[in-house]
Amino acid sequence: MNFDLTDEQKMIQDMARDFAAKEVAPKAAEIDKNHRYPAELVAKMAELGLMGMMVPEEQGGAGMDSISYVIAIEEISAACASTGVIMSVNNSLVCDPLQRNCTPEQAEKFLKPLASGQKLGCFGLTEPNAGSDAAGQKTTAVLDGDEWVLNGAKNFITNGNEADTAIVFAMTDKEQGTRGISTFVVEKGTPGFSIGKLEDKLGICGSSTAELVFEDCRIPKDNLLGKVGEGFKIAMVTLDGGRIGIASQALGIARAALTTAKQHALDRVQFGKPIARLQAIQWMVADMATRLDSARLLTYRAAHLKDQKKRFSREAAMGKLAASEAAMWITTKAIQILGGYGYTKEYPVERNFRDAKITEIYEGTSEIMRLVIAMNELS
Repeated sequence: MNFDLTDEQKMIQDMARDFAAKEVAPKAAEIDKNHRYPAELVAKMAELGLMGMMVPEEQGGAGMDSISYVIAIEEISAACASTGVIMSVNNSLVCDPLQRNCTPEQAEKFLKPLASGQKLGCFGLTEPNAGSDAAGQKTTAVLDGDEWVLNGAKNFITNGNEADTAIVFAMTDKEQGTRGISTFVVEKGTPGFSIGKLEDKLGICGSSTAELVFEDCRIPKDNLLGKVGEGFKIAMVTLDGGRIGIASQALGIARAALTTAKQHALDRVQFGKPIARLQAIQWMVADMATRLDSARLLTYRAAHLKDQKKRFSREAAMGKLAASEAAMWITTKAIQILGGYGYTKEYPVERNFRDAKITEIYEGTSEIMRLVIAMNELS
């Protein structure tokens, strides 16, 4: 097995790291404090080809592989997790299902603007009573002539407030259960489609988390993505890829916290010597680094399998589980190493800590990841 990055992957890493250091990191604290959507950074990521990385160039994307995507997400998220998740959702949850299921006409109308970053997308699956139980959809879509009529609501939708395009899942036949769910593309400004509650969150404060409301929302018949009844399958396959993106976000958050903790341990003098010379600190740093590298390897494996067009559901779940729980553990230890300083907003580890928690929840909780892994192991 070759663990070396290709020249192209190294180039992506250097580009993303340079952009993150020079333009993202200096704004991260302000974005978090003011709960500000970083429109200027999103526009710059579009220019750099980061908003549709795995979409072929002829469809508006950058034509890169999944490993390059993982690398870029980690770099951006290490600087600002809010900016990282905005990028992740557009790539993994919007461009990916479109690319896999769209017609040539839909590719021209929807995919190209999203992959190029001219437009932003969101993914409408979760509902107030359908979180981990994605099959419990209540939003409905009824065919009326040449239009679908949508009614219902989605909540906790990342990018929801700013998105131009929404991938929405709705019941087209309640009697069929999961086989009665279909997928639709809904554009901002469509009559009957509105933004409801905006959540006030613990972390990733620069990324909007919104309610999408559909009240007799009429969309063209041609806005059906894939076939009628394929929605649940489309959602599950999409989430497998999305989990690679969130694992990468968690890697970036964890790496940022570890970097701060290591520097503080080298600079902070207690009992006449840097605390980095104390075994208690050394062991924490060793465990932090080991958990981070372990999670990164699992995430890279899932991305590699995706690139090889092999089944990767189990591996994506493992990567997300390991990376998200590593991020939570590492950010907690980083605060401990910084002591009282870590608990203040003067240092970024408290933001890293707040941002890390959501990676254990969205796009499949840690409990659902364990369920996915167990089902694969025991089948």
